[in-house]
Amino acid sequence: MAKKGKLIGIGVGPGDTELVTLKAAKVLKSVPVVFSPKSSKEKESIALSIVRPILEERKDYKRLMIVEPIFPMIENKKELEKIWTSASELISQYLNTGRDVAFITLGDPSIFSTYSYVQKKLIDKYEIETIPGITSFTACAAAKNKALVEQNDILTIVPKIDDRLEEILDYSDSIVLMKASRNTSRLESTIEDKKRPKEIYSVQNCTRENEKIIEGFSNEKPYLTTTIIQFSDD
Repeated sequence: MAKKGKLIGIGVGPGDTELVTLKAAKVLKSVPVVFSPKSSKEKESIALSIVRPILEERKDYKRLMIVEPIFPMIENKKELEKIWTSASELISQYLNTGRDVAFITLGDPSIFSTYSYVQKKLIDKYEIETIPGITSFTACAAAKNKALVEQNDILTIVPKIDDRLEEILDYSDSIVLMKASRNTSRLESTIEDKKRPKEIYSVQNCTRENEKIIEGFSNEKPYLTTTIIQFSDD
């Protein structure tokens, strides 16, 4: 019986190819299959665009298998479960032939990554390695040249605002709003009306050529937008 391949989850960082880790680049220069989900047929995966310069350096680039399944940006849990199951089965087909598969994902694989759902489905069936990547919010803090947290500060990472907002605003020192393109004017006014002294800034397309740092919330709200709120009570 042929030895099964290994699944390797790779965080490719926030956008700049030079921020891909040495370990991730090493794997990408040798792995036979790269699994790169994208949101629609018309759009190239941002993660793939980040690592393409690394892949194109390979002597066997034309023979490299790049698999680009569609992972639509929906919130229907039943439909998502079907997509994750289908992706896991597709990856299994390659792993069962003894080929390693690299699953690339923006930022870090352990933070709001689709990879984690596939990882859970395959964890007991195959060898799995996860390679961390630089997160969008640490890259944003670097772009701003400002610490994200200091000493005993509490950092809260928020993917979507719900009825816990008031408690988050009361007890966090720094708040990262991921996927800030979904911010509503009501959300923004709620945060701005909070009496605690604070600084708000947003970073669009962090580390990419069109990076833009904005004081306050972003009005344009491109997909790669992260907003950071830092309270200063002392």
